[in-house]
Amino acid sequence: MTTEQLSDAELAAQPAAYWTGVAYQSLITFTRARHVELGFTQPQFWLLRNLSAHDLRPDGSGMTVPELEQAMSSYLRPEDDLDAEATVLQERGWLTRDGDGRLWITGAGEEARVSLKQHAPSIRARIHEGIDDADYVAALKVLRQLIRNTGGAVD
Repeated sequence: MTTEQLSDAELAAQPAAYWTGVAYQSLITFTRARHVELGFTQPQFWLLRNLSAHDLRPDGSGMTVPELEQAMSSYLRPEDDLDAEATVLQERGWLTRDGDGRLWITGAGEEARVSLKQHAPSIRARIHEGIDDADYVAALKVLRQLIRNTGGAVD
């Protein structure tokens, strides 16, 4: 579906679900490709974040793969295999697994998390190129209202 020659009125009649789906797929594909270029996957970064006491796991305790899958359920994709991704991180020395199957971030894993996080601003900048903050905020406000209008939660 091309919109290059559509009027504002024609654009206003376009289906939001179609365009949000196209946007989601494009953004995820782009972000994941940048991560791979940098030597890691998005799920690997999420594992490090979810196990780090300096990020999403304030108590720094270990978690099992099912616990991690539950914690990431709102953003995991069907093709994401956290057990396989964790194995790669164990081989790199970024995670360890105890006898109960709980994964723990190592010192090297924490250093990697901090290093990997430093790439986020440049990825964001490429995604936001040519879009001023006011337009971005307006788009998010519209999306949030669409979600509320259809019974979804935005908080």
